[in-house]
Amino acid sequence: MGKFHRINQYIKAESVRVIGEDGSQLGVMSLKEALERARALSIDVVEVAESANPPVVKLIEFSKFKYQENKKDRAGAASAQETKEVRLTPFMAQNDLQVKLVRARQFLKGGDKVRLVVKFTGREITKKEFGERLMASALEQLSTEASIEQLPKMLGKLLMATIKPKK
Repeated sequence: MGKFHRINQYIKAESVRVIGEDGSQLGVMSLKEALERARALSIDVVEVAESANPPVVKLIEFSKFKYQENKKDRAGAASAQETKEVRLTPFMAQNDLQVKLVRARQFLKGGDKVRLVVKFTGREITKKEFGERLMASALEQLSTEASIEQLPKMLGKLLMATIKPKK
């Protein structure tokens, strides 16, 4: 949900700093004068920074302004980096490992971090060296596409390492 913006006669300030539709500064003027300019251009006066002194308003069609705000929010959300998880087991077959590494490479190419997790079940925990060897092998095979962000460490029955894409 976006931020609430006052428009036109709902703006409470007496004087405001006005920005034109093209982004140019029009200066400080009374709210009444800003409303008259907007009415002449058939657009709205939208309050963009109420905490500023004087408050900043923009002369723009409100629906266009809301669209631009939503577009900025979506662009920010799309560029956020996620951490994806690839689960391995200490006694998995070589081909299964390759399939998991292909998936990890896809995540890295997409710009996401990857958490490699070797999960020990039952009595497998007594053979930690197999999991450590598997993790070392996986990290070595991914070393061309990724750099290690967090070295492998044991957390309970999980051996975890985090890698991130190389720049």
